Amino acid sequence: MIDDIDRALIVATQGGLPLVSRPYHAIAEQLGLSPEEVMRRLRAMLASGIVRRIGAVPNHYAIGWTANGMTVWDVADEQVDELGARIGALDFVTHCYRRPRALPAWPYNLFAMVHGASRQECSAKAAEIRTLLGDACRANDILYSTRILKKTGLRISR
Repeated sequence: MIDDIDRALIVATQGGLPLVSRPYHAIAEQLGLSPEEVMRRLRAMLASGIVRRIGAVPNHYAIGWTANGMTVWDVADEQVDELGARIGALDFVTHCYRRPRALPAWPYNLFAMVHGASRQECSAKAAEIRTLLGDACRANDILYSTRILKKTGLRISR
């Protein structure tokens, strides 16, 4: 459970940290806390799993990655966890997860998102994944984004 201060801290940070040189100090001032208390509470919520992560969410288009490809892979179900962990560890894969198949039309059970300045760059990254998978890969494809959808996580109200 969280107390009123933790709730206020979550509400103050859930839309993103302030874009200033000392964001935790700015939040502390806003909430009437010390910066050390803000950081201590955030660390505690991370450690307990109340907050899963604190991280940057880049706008792929703004940094020049205009090709965004969801690579999809058909691998044996008994190998998907191990292979997914190997793919997820690649520095160019931003998301990697298992999904159920929808046979017969959709045989893919492993998904990995790659970004690049062009579709050719995404294809080259997919080829690296294909090499890593070797004979474990039975089929694959790349699904390219055609527009940006607003992404937000869970929000709590005051």
